[in-house]
Amino acid sequence: MAAKVVEILSSEEIRRTMTRLASQVIERSRDLSTLVILGIYTRGVFLAHQLARQIEVLEGVTVPVGALDITFYRDDLDQIGVRTPAKSEIAFDLTGKTVLLVDDVIYKGRTIRAALNAVNDYGRPSTIWLAVLVDRGHREVPIHPDFTGKKLPTAKEEKVKVYLQDLDARDAVELISS
Repeated sequence: MAAKVVEILSSEEIRRTMTRLASQVIERSRDLSTLVILGIYTRGVFLAHQLARQIEVLEGVTVPVGALDITFYRDDLDQIGVRTPAKSEIAFDLTGKTVLLVDDVIYKGRTIRAALNAVNDYGRPSTIWLAVLVDRGHREVPIHPDFTGKKLPTAKEEKVKVYLQDLDARDAVELISS
């Protein structure tokens, strides 16, 4: 039987969602000069840059953006298979900053747990927030996003696939059922 694919977010809906997320971050930030954004490889990095661009459009403030690789902080490498680590690119100290972690989908929460551990190698932020494009539920650890683009209740056997223009030549979020 062929997999059933349903588009959850179109390109235009992703654009509007990212604008809303940027507005929420601005509203919650007391001082944008202390905000830094870290995208979690792979798609989180591209979303982090989109958020930073949107904040700049809305507020005229350039927010530093970095890329965080969490490969060696994961507790499930035996389950997810061999991965080639990317290089974390954080050209600024995180100490005293408000760090906004960005990822495409939150599921069990283990990626974010690993990201929190990785952040400690780059300083001691005053605050860490989490923004995700899609929250599909099924947490195994007590981690929940501060900013969510779309809550999407899913069955465990379903998959959520995020496509981004810079990587996939299109923007979309799809729910894939067997």
